[in-house]
Amino acid sequence: MAIVAESFDFVIGVDTHAKTHTLAVVTPDGLVGDTGTFPTSSPGLGRATSWVSKHTGGPGGGARVLVSMEGTGSYGARLAAVLTHAGYQVVEAITPTSRARGSRGKNDPIDAQLAARTVLPVDTRRLTTPRSGNLRAALRVLVVAREEMNGEATRAKHALLALLRITDLGVDARGHLTGGTLTTVAAWRGREEDLATATARTEATRLAKRVLALDLELAGNKTTCQVIVARMAPRLLELPGVGPITAAITLLAFSHPGRIHSEAAFAALAGACPIPASSGNTVRHRLNRGGDRRLNRALHTSALALAATTQTWATATDTPVAEIAHTALR
Repeated sequence: MAIVAESFDFVIGVDTHAKTHTLAVVTPDGLVGDTGTFPTSSPGLGRATSWVSKHTGGPGGGARVLVSMEGTGSYGARLAAVLTHAGYQVVEAITPTSRARGSRGKNDPIDAQLAARTVLPVDTRRLTTPRSGNLRAALRVLVVAREEMNGEATRAKHALLALLRITDLGVDARGHLTGGTLTTVAAWRGREEDLATATARTEATRLAKRVLALDLELAGNKTTCQVIVARMAPRLLELPGVGPITAAITLLAFSHPGRIHSEAAFAALAGACPIPASSGNTVRHRLNRGGDRRLNRALHTSALALAATTQTWATATDTPVAEIAHTALR
């Protein structure tokens, strides 16, 4: 086993924010060489890279340099990409405990130093590399956008249904909204009627048009997801009960080869494993409410789709977990 302090000559700790990033150079024995703060603009990121090269000799200078950065998937994503392109190894910083922070207080230079110091005793095999790749980034954008569109479509449908139920606009709204009802309402034109009814009709038309537009956007989103998944892990789409959206969510949850080492690890990640809740002579388990809930929903959707196809719950619960986990990493 080799730890970071034994494997690198310098560790650069980075505390990331929306407007500035603070960097600190730390040696393997925990001493701080220098700190610097740079804006998050493109010129600022370039200056930060030059600063790292100046203090470490650069990636080609013979020194072994590790960059431990907070927020590699959010505020620090652009800096992580720039430093990786420059040849530096970038990893996600370990969140310091209250004991590690001690009585040092808190500011950007202190946080940058802690980002470096907390990885010094860590086994190099346990370092977390940020998620990367254009296909993965595109897939993440599509999945997040799809959740937003689904939420907006649901809210618009509920508002439209409530409006049709409290105002008599000539539509039977006792059941769920159908595609035919949405098309009919979206095609309404202005009529000679009292102000309250006319206003309700106008709003109902707007909501119906928005729902239909979102349906088209969601269909386009699904098509693009399928194209990307087919390039990243084509075998994943061949599994029974796994569609483009379920496959996309699964790929995003896995992040990198090696994260999922067994079926049990996948179940724990998805929050699908039971949690022991025993005491004394009582032996029982409870549902797991933790884990990646987006992945949990995707797994549930896969099981429902497979059950509808095979008409047997036994097959639905036996197939997806291990196969998805292994296939997505190939």
